[in-house]
Amino acid sequence: MKLFKFMYPSDYIRSIRDYDFDAAFASGKRLILFDIDNTMVPHGAPADAVCTELINKLKAKGFSLCAVSNNKEPRVKMFCDKVGVPYVFKADKPKASGYLKAVAMCGSSVNETLFFGDQIFTDIIGANRAGIDSILVRPIDRSTDEIQIKIKRIIEKPVIKAFFAEKGIAITDYFN
Repeated sequence: MKLFKFMYPSDYIRSIRDYDFDAAFASGKRLILFDIDNTMVPHGAPADAVCTELINKLKAKGFSLCAVSNNKEPRVKMFCDKVGVPYVFKADKPKASGYLKAVAMCGSSVNETLFFGDQIFTDIIGANRAGIDSILVRPIDRSTDEIQIKIKRIIEKPVIKAFFAEKGIAITDYFN
């Protein structure tokens, strides 16, 4: 549906671990921005071994990484200190300013940047506004969502359905 186009991600993946980072690097991407809760780990969870391993592999490939989160600093700092990446907290997503601050902090450009997030109305719209390729990630564990996020997930459902229909992706891939 054309009405939703500005909300569409550049791509969709079930898990950030499924992304083809070698192809991204070959195409000139050098900075990975990511949301934390329900993109990297369940909401409120610390960085786990699988997440830490992924981040270390991406650093070894030559990527810079930075978290962009609407959370308060204690939550974001706890996660990022463990995995050794810089961060922008209280990013005010879906405004572009938090994304652009992260790009500048890392000395990169929007053309070299990918953003991974699990929510259309904050993560994806914000990255799109900043001119950054946005990758929608299936939420890790919706049961850990706070009430305002549960409400947003209901409202974003038509956008996701329209995007999936356009791309030929089975909608059950996201909602099951």
